[in-house]
Amino acid sequence: MAKYLAQIIVMGAQVVGRAFARALRQEFAASRAAADARGRAGHQSAAASNLSGLSLQEAQQILNVSKLNPEEIQKKYEHLFKVNDKSVGGSFYLQSKVTTATSIRELINLTTDFHKAPTRGKPTVSTA
Repeated sequence: MAKYLAQIIVMGAQVVGRAFARALRQEFAASRAAADARGRAGHQSAAASNLSGLSLQEAQQILNVSKLNPEEIQKKYEHLFKVNDKSVGGSFYLQSKVTTATSIRELINLTTDFHKAPTRGKPTVSTA
């Protein structure tokens, strides 16, 4: 009787162990796929996200713009900043999000300009 009970416990542990291992492999694969998808989003969004805490997509959602048109962004910024002013019952938090989202455009322009800059020759090291 004890022998059968031990076999049942061992078999149950094996089944649970295999299921756990399979779930872990699936989670690793999903994590890798998500990382690859983020990697394809481009270096501009990653750079802006690291500096401001927002991705380009989040900034576009906050400002409700689809393209990075400077005039449209400026109009949306002015409107949202005015609407969320604390003196008219707005939220300082939302106002700061609007400001941060607007600065994303400037960060993107800076990183784009940096990556488009012509490369110069190797620096020479003087041994004098």
